[in-house]
Amino acid sequence: MKLADLVNDLQLVAKAAQGGLDREVKGGYASDLLSDVMANSREGDIWVTIQGHPNIVAVATLRDLAGIIMANGRQPDAETVQRAEEEGVPILCTPMPTFEVVGRLYRLGIYGQR
Repeated sequence: MKLADLVNDLQLVAKAAQGGLDREVKGGYASDLLSDVMANSREGDIWVTIQGHPNIVAVATLRDLAGIIMANGRQPDAETVQRAEEEGVPILCTPMPTFEVVGRLYRLGIYGQR
């Protein structure tokens, strides 16, 4: 499934790097602890978090993640948007809480284990 499909199915709002929405999503990971994401996410995962500071872009780039979903109505900082644009990391926002987003991703076939 591509990021663009998730945007449509979950009614996500793209805040950065919309040019990367054609990227394939291979799995998912949810955490607000950066070290946890660095240790356990996999290439191509979509990351669900409430964090909005610029370091999320660095982690997503390091792990070659498909993109970031910011849940619970959170919005990225201006510096985060700038870095995401520079690195080509799509940031998608939703008012849904993390639990709801992950459940809907699962229902769409995006799993945490491969």
